[in-house]
Amino acid sequence: MGAVFDEARLDDEGALASLDSSDSLRALAGAGAQVRRTMAAAGEAGLDRLRDVEPRGVVVAAAGGSVAVADLFEAVSRGAAALPVQSCTSGSLPGWVGALDVVLAVSQSGRAAGTLALAAEAARRGAFLVTVGAADSPLADVCARAHGVHVPIAVGGSSSRTSVWAQATPALLAADALGIASVSHETLAELADLLDRTATDARPSSESFVNPAKILATELAESTPIVLGEGPFGDVTARRAAAMFGRTGRVPVAHGCLPDAASQIVACFDGPLAPGQSGGGGSDDIFADPFLDGPSRAPLRLIMMRDTSAGDGHGLADTVVSVAEDAGVRVSLVDAPATDPLLRLAHHVSLTDFAATYLALGFGFDPATSPHVRLLRGSREV
Repeated sequence: MGAVFDEARLDDEGALASLDSSDSLRALAGAGAQVRRTMAAAGEAGLDRLRDVEPRGVVVAAAGGSVAVADLFEAVSRGAAALPVQSCTSGSLPGWVGALDVVLAVSQSGRAAGTLALAAEAARRGAFLVTVGAADSPLADVCARAHGVHVPIAVGGSSSRTSVWAQATPALLAADALGIASVSHETLAELADLLDRTATDARPSSESFVNPAKILATELAESTPIVLGEGPFGDVTARRAAAMFGRTGRVPVAHGCLPDAASQIVACFDGPLAPGQSGGGGSDDIFADPFLDGPSRAPLRLIMMRDTSAGDGHGLADTVVSVAEDAGVRVSLVDAPATDPLLRLAHHVSLTDFAATYLALGFGFDPATSPHVRLLRGSREV
């Protein structure tokens, strides 16, 4: 029999501390401090040198939990960049990368094999190299030999998943310095404050009936979730949430972003997992026999990550929610009211990061470690 989610465990701080051996909750709570420390580190590292660089193109190299940084960099530069911006997670750099280009390589440990190889390749091609990762790491050494800029990040026992804002802050500052996005120090200060507020709302001592992250974790625990993002960064937030619910929470999640994913998501509302369908989690058949008919499937749940900055009207998002409710599909609304899309993204990411961690803890898992993931460590380190 599989693991059973125990909601009471989420309000037992002793049980949480015992399971959370790597202090994932504490690391997530320090996200605001990560932003402030890394802003200072970026200034000391000389990241402003990028203001004198006029690249032909920019590539962001990242892997594992750091991929969210590459996604975010691409998203913030999408509207204003007059040059190609591309992410790269493995293999070789794009063929066009050369001495006229910038390569940003991100690895929390500074030891991710794929990212290291891409950084070394960028150095060989003569690209301007910017790296983000641990000080005195192999990545920092590659950058020093290439006469690039290395921004050191120090986040204690954090993993690449719980230190995403320490890694993302230099990337956002780099985008601003290159003139391909507008991310001011004032915006990052607001972002840090928002992360502090979210951490306060989602703290372990906050009880399940008022803690938004615990509520979301409980709603996901007995469902088949679909995450749907909205707004200019909706694809980034949905992909990050799905990655965290899978890697940390151990629950596989489908994801998409409006408007493109609307049809494929709504079509699921009358599929085999829809309420009332044979074998679906919403079946109300009191005569169903789990031994003869097989176990029922967990019911669908739509996780709608909305932009509520414009007031009551949400257009297509409201329509999708209405269709879900009409079909009997359960809906969890994750609303972000900030007018700045980057701040909305920060709210969505922070809350779902906490929810994924509580999801693992509610099932009795250590959110930081997986015995099956250990089997991969021999082939890569992120």
